[in-house]
Amino acid sequence: MRKVLVAYTSRTGNTEKVAGYIAEGLRMSGHEPVLKKISDIKDAEAMEGYDAYVFGCPTYHRDMTGGMKQFLFKAENLNLVGKVGGSFGSYTHSGDAPKYIFDTMQFVYKMDMTELGSLNILEGDIDNPDAIKSGQDYGKSIGVKLPV
Repeated sequence: MRKVLVAYTSRTGNTEKVAGYIAEGLRMSGHEPVLKKISDIKDAEAMEGYDAYVFGCPTYHRDMTGGMKQFLFKAENLNLVGKVGGSFGSYTHSGDAPKYIFDTMQFVYKMDMTELGSLNILEGDIDNPDAIKSGQDYGKSIGVKLPV
């Protein structure tokens, strides 16, 4: 069983729900997800010791939140080269933030990202069974990249 950090920010609770769906998928694949709000992570050392990382943020004004940008600078201080990763978020109209996070993890941190790309769920669909399954499947896609 591997430990996976699912770190997120959520303005209205929707991105937090997606984090929970991803955590369910990770558990289904035999791993231990640790959900944390990025505001509770004070420094890079608090992110050490995980086998995979999944970062989530809603899209706000066609961008990620300022808090997520600061969090990504903290994460840059870790050696995440080759670590398994993914990104996710929720949106109302543009949905840009998860892709920006994914690209940072893949190209700046040089992580081994899930082949599914970033997960982005329309806020109006958050409680829809298909959205729940999408989140669980995303968690499973991270889980299959990790040895049990």
